[in-house]
Amino acid sequence: MLSTHRRCAVAAAAAATTAALTLLGAGLPSVAPAADEPDLSRFYQQKITWAACKGDGMPKDLQCGKVTVPLDYARPGAGTLDVALARYRATGKSRGSVLLNFGGPGVAGIAALADGGKDFMGLTNGYDVVTFDPRGVGQSSPVSCGEGSAQVFAQLDASLDGSDPQAALKQLQKVADECAKHSGPVLPYIGTINASRDMDVMRAALGDKKLNYLGFSYGTRLGAVYAAQFPKKVGRMALDGVDTLTEPLAEQGLVSAEGQQTALDSFITWCVKDVACPFGQDPRSARQQVLQLVQSLDRDPVPADFGRQLSGQDLVGAIGQALYSKQLWPSLEGALANLVQNGDASGILRLSSGGMARPDLPRPSARPSDRPGARPSDRPSGGPSSGPSSGLVDPGDVPVDNPPAALMAITCADTPDRPTAKQVTKNMDKLRAAYEEASPVFGQYQLTEVLICYGRPKGTDFIRDEVRAVDTPKMLLVGTRGDPATPYRWTMETAKRLGDSAVVLDNKGEGHTGYGSSRCVSQKIDAFLLYGSLPANGSSCGPEADR
Repeated sequence: MLSTHRRCAVAAAAAATTAALTLLGAGLPSVAPAADEPDLSRFYQQKITWAACKGDGMPKDLQCGKVTVPLDYARPGAGTLDVALARYRATGKSRGSVLLNFGGPGVAGIAALADGGKDFMGLTNGYDVVTFDPRGVGQSSPVSCGEGSAQVFAQLDASLDGSDPQAALKQLQKVADECAKHSGPVLPYIGTINASRDMDVMRAALGDKKLNYLGFSYGTRLGAVYAAQFPKKVGRMALDGVDTLTEPLAEQGLVSAEGQQTALDSFITWCVKDVACPFGQDPRSARQQVLQLVQSLDRDPVPADFGRQLSGQDLVGAIGQALYSKQLWPSLEGALANLVQNGDASGILRLSSGGMARPDLPRPSARPSDRPGARPSDRPSGGPSSGPSSGLVDPGDVPVDNPPAALMAITCADTPDRPTAKQVTKNMDKLRAAYEEASPVFGQYQLTEVLICYGRPKGTDFIRDEVRAVDTPKMLLVGTRGDPATPYRWTMETAKRLGDSAVVLDNKGEGHTGYGSSRCVSQKIDAFLLYGSLPANGSSCGPEADR
């Protein structure tokens, strides 16, 4: 069974303020704060109350709780929000907690752990296994672009054909405006800088002197930022599917398009060996048929569930989701056959529901709230702040489009890159050509995500400029050679930036991340987190036949 973090691992927000960045080293205060620093002790002194998790199908042994954090760390009295947590208790004597982040950005940790908790049961030999919905995600003040986001994105896709750059600019601004309209007060304070600070509050509330952490994909960026902000609080930290800390969005998009095209070519080579492959048995012809299918659906979408339509770009997003692991290839083949032969998009929709779908692709497990992103149903009483509070959202009230809306918001908050109107108008044809050369199938989809930060407030430059040469205990970084989302070179580049603390494990396999799919990777990460046993820097895990 495909592990949840591999299904989930696959860009409207403001940056953290300059004032907030002056507090990056804050931990549980041992003395009174300086006169120019806000007092955060009431947040660090809270305790978590654990209870059975709400929602259908939740495991009986999974417990849920929350911590309250400042909306703005520079002004902790101006308002708070609750961050949802879940845990599996240690089976024996607990040495504390290990905190998990499943990536995205925009993946809700509680749903992911509930669905794939068996992958992490080995860690309960020594830890409470804990995860969380980061601010803006899942039950933690979820952001949204509104129920009309499907139409907005369809219009944006249509305007990116290069014939009318001004139309594309108008649609990009409309996307930004709709997301701001529906996301509530959390939007200016979303992003990795504040999510990392939230993790330090969680660490203290869990009773841990040091943060033990396992992050996947985007979760590796979150872990690296925590190491830069709180180096003295880092315990055992493992980062699997290492994200870039330096590349601008345009370069990231090209890398993603190239990686996904390579993965698609490998899938097609596998598919045409099966008589049931809907594209025949010739690889070259099959590749052309996939492209023609995408183009056809962009011109004439087919009906899908929930009264929506499946466009070619929707299909591209679903294919990209399924390409994260070979274990999904049979499902992708069947879904494509059902679409091609019967016009049935249901299988494609199921593949797209792992957390990285565009807003046009609904997630049947969630239903939209009346006021997306601004409908707290579990407001705290007597919380640690006297300002306005935003409580947790019930699982059934998380907006349908929260995963992609959060992905956009966090991505834009984390990068200072913003194309100007002049740059977009001047470079649209060149950008489009470069992306289509990188991938005829995935080029337009990735170009849309690269441009999505147009019209948003500038994001932080802290990650790109300051996350380097961290003074922490040794950290384990895992890179997979055939990873279509986070290329192996990002592991090496990030390790070099982090400095002597980074220890690299080379996973010579395919797919996105290694834990839960490679026994070797899983064993080495568990041995490090549980016992502090690190592999030698540069050691490797070989490919596995059952991958």
